[in-house]
Amino acid sequence: MKRWLAAVALGLAGMAHAAIDTYEFANDAERERFRDLTKELRCPKCQNQDIADSNAPIAADLRREIFRMLGEGKDNQQIIDFMVDRYGDFVRYKPALSGKTALLWFGPAGLLLGGFGVIALIIRRRRVEGAAAPDALSAEERQRLDHLLDKKTE
Repeated sequence: MKRWLAAVALGLAGMAHAAIDTYEFANDAERERFRDLTKELRCPKCQNQDIADSNAPIAADLRREIFRMLGEGKDNQQIIDFMVDRYGDFVRYKPALSGKTALLWFGPAGLLLGGFGVIALIIRRRRVEGAAAPDALSAEERQRLDHLLDKKTE
């Protein structure tokens, strides 16, 4: 019986840590802005999860910070700029195009085009080598082959 009560107590204590953030918004537009911002920003701890879906303590802090900034009347760009200044470009799922992020934006396309270029070069070389290749047999070898083939058919 004591073990059962201990299990129930631990289960209830675990549920207390899984609390859901609840915020009171002035209107639906502000709620939608909050939702968009939390979906657009990446959790610094979870790395591949936005702060809306993350259960990490830092994600909860960032959600509170966004809610506070919305209450102060800051626009989306000011909030994003604050987060980028604090956590770097990593915090954005779609980082802005700059000198630092150019490789991130254009690197995959460059690699793909480079791969097609290498394939085209290989194909061209093989065609040129195939067309320019001299006959594999000399005149003597061809005559001997013809002679052997004639014997075989007799």
